[in-house]
Amino acid sequence: RDWGYAPEYVEAMWMMLQLDKSDDFVVATGESHSPREFLEEAFGYVGLDYQKYVEIDPRYFRPTEVDYLLGDPTKAKKALGWEPKIKFHELVRIMVDADLELMDQKCPGEGRKILDERFNGWHKWEHQVVSMER
Repeated sequence: RDWGYAPEYVEAMWMMLQLDKSDDFVVATGESHSPREFLEEAFGYVGLDYQKYVEIDPRYFRPTEVDYLLGDPTKAKKALGWEPKIKFHELVRIMVDADLELMDQKCPGEGRKILDERFNGWHKWEHQVVSMER
């Protein structure tokens, strides 16, 4: 899987819209990581072994699923000057910190630090809508 940070992908979309002529681009990190690697990284970040908390049931495996997915962002880099700033392990830390904060739990804080350093504080997850009443 190619795991990327959505706000960066939106930035790439905005850059595409600035072109005089439309074109097709692959917006991706160019790195591939398995769901298992995601679990190891996320649980390891908070000092836990995912195998004690996650049950994997082969009945839910998709037999026609592609085993290896990887996007090549070369064209976006050349034509738009766009490339992802957030790496996989950083994305996981951002996600875990955000979830822990939403649950009012103590979080390690590396994810917030990454966002503040890379994006100069413009991105604050506390401003996001997490639920809406009808």
